[in-house]
Amino acid sequence: MNEQIFTGVGEIYAKFRPTYPSALIQYLCTNIGINDKSVVADVGSGTGILTRLLLNIGAKVYAVEPNEDMRKVAETNLRGSSNFISINATAEDTTLIGHSVDYITVAQAFHWFNRISFKKECQRILKPNGKVILIWNRRDEASELVQAIDSISQKYCPQFSGSSCGMRGAKTENEYQDFFTEKYNTQLFPNDILFDKERFIGLHQSASYRLNQTDKNYHNYIRDLSDFFDSHCTNNQLILPNNTCCYIGSV
Repeated sequence: MNEQIFTGVGEIYAKFRPTYPSALIQYLCTNIGINDKSVVADVGSGTGILTRLLLNIGAKVYAVEPNEDMRKVAETNLRGSSNFISINATAEDTTLIGHSVDYITVAQAFHWFNRISFKKECQRILKPNGKVILIWNRRDEASELVQAIDSISQKYCPQFSGSSCGMRGAKTENEYQDFFTEKYNTQLFPNDILFDKERFIGLHQSASYRLNQTDKNYHNYIRDLSDFFDSHCTNNQLILPNNTCCYIGSV
């Protein structure tokens, strides 16, 4: 992973990226067993969007994030929790003590990791019977609205590779069979995103494929996004079809 890919957008990311639905958190508590006695490594924790929800359960959370800009935002926002431990490290070398965590969570980040190295690190730091939980917010690619928005990003952003970029779930039934050691558990939770114009523009400014203000097409890109929002919103609001995908298994 290029650890600097989100440098400079920590505040924007924290403000405009969507969170995860309460149904997911309830499932992780009731069905998977995360509780106030759990120790969790939230790897690729970014600005702490999922970390915060895990802390709200009462879990002790090691937030592992190599990008200083993203990590500093999380440290500022979550410093009031005694169960929050910020770790400056990578997914492949978390620096955590061996067999010290009950669960490993990864939200919006697994696609950046080296799967082989990360799997070895998971095996090293997980306690016996520990689980890895991969999570993505994924846009509904069948939606004509999503497809139209994607076409704008495709037009202007050279690094754009589809709405799945940073919002990925399994493309095939066995997408993660090379990572998990046995059949893994897949769950899907509705999580449509409600936008005003500021949040709609801000989400795209936080993307890995984003344009910088110095890029020649930046202003045209923002103009077209703004025009799209204006032509499709209702009462200054736009709903983007989205699901939260969750994959849980042993490594």
